[in-house]
Amino acid sequence: MTTAPTADGAIQTPPATVFRKGLALKHEVAGQLASDYHSGLIDRIRDTDYQRQVGRLRLRLAREFGFCYGVDRAVDYAYQTRRRFPNRSIYLTGEIIHNPQVNDRLRVAGIQFLSDPDCDSGALGPDDVVILPAFGVTINMLTQFQRQGCTLVDTTCGSVLNVWKNVLQYARDGFTAIIHGKVRHEETRATASQVLQYPGGRSLVVLDRAEAQSVCDFIRHGRDDDQFSARFGSAMSPGFAPHRDLQRVGLANQTTMLMSESLAIGDMLRLAMLDRYGQDDLDEHYRAFDTICSATQDRQDAVAVLLDRQDLDLMIVIGGYNSSNTRNLARLAGQRLPTYHIADAACLVSNHELRHRPVDLGQPALPGTEISEARATDWLPTDGVVTIGLTAGASTPDSVVGQVVERLESFTVETD
Repeated sequence: MTTAPTADGAIQTPPATVFRKGLALKHEVAGQLASDYHSGLIDRIRDTDYQRQVGRLRLRLAREFGFCYGVDRAVDYAYQTRRRFPNRSIYLTGEIIHNPQVNDRLRVAGIQFLSDPDCDSGALGPDDVVILPAFGVTINMLTQFQRQGCTLVDTTCGSVLNVWKNVLQYARDGFTAIIHGKVRHEETRATASQVLQYPGGRSLVVLDRAEAQSVCDFIRHGRDDDQFSARFGSAMSPGFAPHRDLQRVGLANQTTMLMSESLAIGDMLRLAMLDRYGQDDLDEHYRAFDTICSATQDRQDAVAVLLDRQDLDLMIVIGGYNSSNTRNLARLAGQRLPTYHIADAACLVSNHELRHRPVDLGQPALPGTEISEARATDWLPTDGVVTIGLTAGASTPDSVVGQVVERLESFTVETD
């Protein structure tokens, strides 16, 4: 596909082609997906009531873990895209999901990442294919690709689209969207951009209950706008005026946040509005919709059930260090027993040493915090049966979980 001049000599860009329901190659890529991400060992553990005992290792696997539907779909579409366009340049706007193994495989397949320093999104045109990740992209980014005439493969998760629908309704009705999320996270940036489709659309991102409390204090008592703006900065949408834009608010969330925290923030905002405006006018000033991703919640619930077992010695959570849902699983477990968030089996250095990302107990790490590993020693009990709880974030493939199990078994199988 090429551009062509119009009658006045200007270059006319053909309209973008958008694939939102796959590329009709699901069966053709199924074998490669299974080869790359399936684990027969994990299937066998599922078939034995999510338990396994080898040597002195007793393993308890959460009943919901690993790839969710949205992640599975995004990866599937990426493989289909490579198969459909073997001779065209294919780009991802950034990581398709927060899993290093998956993103590395896509790079090996020749898919380029626009987040890399040597990629220029402004140079793309109708001959280029752009994959939009499961997190979605901002309105400005989508508009740019459409204007450039790129072929688009949209893998935005349905749960994310549901959040967008609600924040758009807030903007349409004159409510500011208060988004519980991480201001630099791709999904949160995309969600916040949605409200800008309306002239009066406003959003504010809050990371945790401490930030939500500052918002509630302003709602109740009013504070200096400049002081509020200095605290929240880029978390506010352009033109945000606290005295004006915190009179009517609606709650939304990044789909991978901790549900209990999102609900708590919602209760805080509701009570602040109740104190300020009274029960009779509450509906005119506060709204909330349940936008928690069901897969995220299922994985959090499964960890809670697993933790209720009284025989666990420790918990291992597997997933990318920049994966929000994985880190929240680790937060849940870490409140109850020793927990290690590892990226993959290579983090299990030996039965004496382990590399991991420290668990964010209490509050999540601040956005932009440098991701660093810690080393734990003597992490694995050396005598008797050791019972380990195991789960994985929604962007972690079964193949990685299976490799972790094999590595654990190699540490605990008794030899003569």
